[in-house]
Amino acid sequence: MIEELHDEKIKFLEEKANEIRQLVIEMLLEAGSGHSAGPLGMADIFSAFYFHILRHDPKNPNWEDRDRLVLSNGHICPVRYAAMALAGYFPIEELKTLRKINTRLQGHPHRTVLPGVENTSGPLGEGISQAIGMAIAGKLDKKDYHVYCITSDGEHQEGNTWEAYMFLGKNQLDNLTIIIDRNYIQIDGFTEDVMPLEPLKQKLESFGLHVLEVDGHNIRAFVDAVREARSEWRRTSVIIAYTIPGKGVSFMEKKFEWHGKPPNKEEAKKALDELRTLGGKIISEHE
Repeated sequence: MIEELHDEKIKFLEEKANEIRQLVIEMLLEAGSGHSAGPLGMADIFSAFYFHILRHDPKNPNWEDRDRLVLSNGHICPVRYAAMALAGYFPIEELKTLRKINTRLQGHPHRTVLPGVENTSGPLGEGISQAIGMAIAGKLDKKDYHVYCITSDGEHQEGNTWEAYMFLGKNQLDNLTIIIDRNYIQIDGFTEDVMPLEPLKQKLESFGLHVLEVDGHNIRAFVDAVREARSEWRRTSVIIAYTIPGKGVSFMEKKFEWHGKPPNKEEAKKALDELRTLGGKIISEHE
C-alpha cells in the first residue's frame, strides 16, 4: 500500500524534485544534446515515484516483486536517470556520461545495460503496449506488483497508443496505471496546433477506462490520484497529469522550442541560479 503523505515528507519530495531538476540541467550541459522541457516538467512526478510510491530496491533492481515503471516517452530519460541516481541505483557522478560513447545512460533508455530500467524506448507510442505485457505477466504469475506507464501527450497522435487502449477497454488490467504527461508541447509546436488531442479525458473514458486529472506539480494531489487509481479494482486507470514544460526555469517554461534543446553554459548557469533560489541542495557550481 502507498502510505499517506505528511507535511515533512512533502517537503522532502519537493526538495528531491529540485535536486532532480538541477541534475537534469547539469547532465544536458555536459552532453551538449538532449531534451530540456519534458524532464524538468516531470521532476515532481519522478520524485514522488522513486521516493514514495514505488515498491523497489535500488540494491536489488531485478527483485521479482518490484513495481514496474515503464517510460514510454524515452526522450525525457534525464529525469529518470537523475531520480535513479539520487535513489541509489548508480553513482551520481555517472550522470555526466549522458549520451556519451559506451555510456549506460543512453539518450533513450536501454533496458539491458542499466539495471532498474524496465523497457527500451525510442520510437514513441510503444510504452503502453509494453506495460500491458508486464501487467499480464503479473496476473499470470499471480504477483501483486503494480505496473506504471509514463507516456507523453504527443505520442497520443500514434495509432499504436489507441490500439493499446482498445485492448485495455476489453481486458481492464487493474494492476496497470497509465500517467499521461499533459504538457501540450511536442517538437514541432503545441499539440493542439499540430494534431489536437482534446477532448482527451472523454476519449479515454469512451474506452471504459477510469480517468483522473491532476496538477502534476502538486505532489500530494498526484500521490492521492495514484492511491485512488490503485483502489480501482475493476478498470485500468489513466491519470492525466497537467505539467508545465521547463518547470522551474523561467525562460524555458511553456516554450515548445525547449522540447529537444539543451542549455548552453550561460543558460545552464541562469537555470541553476533560478533553481537554487527556489530551494534544494546545490549539486554543483558553474564558474
